[in-house]
Amino acid sequence: MSIKQFMCVLALSLPLSAQAALAIQNWQTPQGARVYFVESRELPMLDISVDFPGGSARDPAAKHGLAQLTHGLLDQGAGGLSDTQIAHRLADVGAEMGGAFDRDRAGVTLRTLSSPAEKNAALTLLAQVLQQPEFPLAVVKREKQRLISSIREAEADPGSIADKAFYRSLYGTHPYAHDPSGDPAAIEKLTRSDLQAFYRSHYSAPNAVIALMGDISRAEAEAIAVRLAAGLPKAARVVRLPQPTGAPVSSARIAHPSTQSHVLVGALGMGRNDPDFFPLFVGNYVLGGGGFDSRLMKEVRDKRGYAYSAYSYFLPMQEAGPFQLGLQTKLEQTDDALKVARDTLRQFIAEGPAEAELTQAKSNLSGGFPLRIDSNRKILDYLSVIGFYNLPLDYLDTWVNKVNAVDVAAVRQAFARRLNADKLVTVVVGAEGAR
Repeated sequence: MSIKQFMCVLALSLPLSAQAALAIQNWQTPQGARVYFVESRELPMLDISVDFPGGSARDPAAKHGLAQLTHGLLDQGAGGLSDTQIAHRLADVGAEMGGAFDRDRAGVTLRTLSSPAEKNAALTLLAQVLQQPEFPLAVVKREKQRLISSIREAEADPGSIADKAFYRSLYGTHPYAHDPSGDPAAIEKLTRSDLQAFYRSHYSAPNAVIALMGDISRAEAEAIAVRLAAGLPKAARVVRLPQPTGAPVSSARIAHPSTQSHVLVGALGMGRNDPDFFPLFVGNYVLGGGGFDSRLMKEVRDKRGYAYSAYSYFLPMQEAGPFQLGLQTKLEQTDDALKVARDTLRQFIAEGPAEAELTQAKSNLSGGFPLRIDSNRKILDYLSVIGFYNLPLDYLDTWVNKVNAVDVAAVRQAFARRLNADKLVTVVVGAEGAR
């Protein structure tokens, strides 16, 4: 989990040499959908994503799991086609349909050849999935049980238990607190009408962010965006989520018959548009995001052998996402490892990085990411994030300069503003449990 989430934090990291080739075009369709487009003629491919503010934070009270289920059923019957027929027609034209779902977003992606016949057939399927989901009763029943089984299975995993407890402790009553998969008891009660209502209110044209990357012209991109937006519901944009207020200092120890303790420590971090993004991002690379070069790895693993891995990250979301520090260690070493991790964090907040550490971090970050834009699909991911979170269009052009502009004082001040070593949420999942 740590690597995956750290990668999310790095999702917009691009080297200067690549930025110049990405001329992002932006406009709005007559229906109110926002569009982001990069033209690339190198491959006969077109990648599209359509994102909506339909993540799990939008679940109504007592209906946790509705957003996840709605998203998962979009391509399970639409426009008069069954899920099997949709899959076969995509295969016939060599297209791939996928999606993404988290606390903020719910999205559908399409990859297709740019040749007219294949492209048009694939776009027809995408439009049907987005505009005419049917939520068949039999499929709703099947997917409810599948989702419930998946949640039950995760309940035996100590890492999953720790993660869910961490978010509950950190966010309290805020919508980010509950797990994206939902609650089994709530899912059991969901109806087809619930899914239809959620779809109509969240998957509307004014809520849509359409990103296109590939072998089409601006005129073609405009026509495709209108085609996709025209048949969406007309509901107004959803209101912004409330700002998290944070949770009081807490420490939870949860019993589990595992051979190791899973330890998570954290606090509220930052949102996507936070002015401290770059000092926190670069500073955390030194603290716990830089792999074997990070302070946490050196203190917890190299010097003391308490854990194979120790990490930290900021996960920026629409509102303040978490700062999390994590490790796994032998049961009998739990308290010692936790103390070292906390002390390392405390020292970093007080002093910031050494000049040499920061120089190395900036060099690695600014020069180490050419492979992150080596495909249209990766660039599409960046476009959708820029669009959904309203990041500036020059974000990619200025990224390296902003990384390199970070100094020790900026890191120290940003960490001091955001984190207090005495006000952290701590979760430990292991055999010894609460005590």
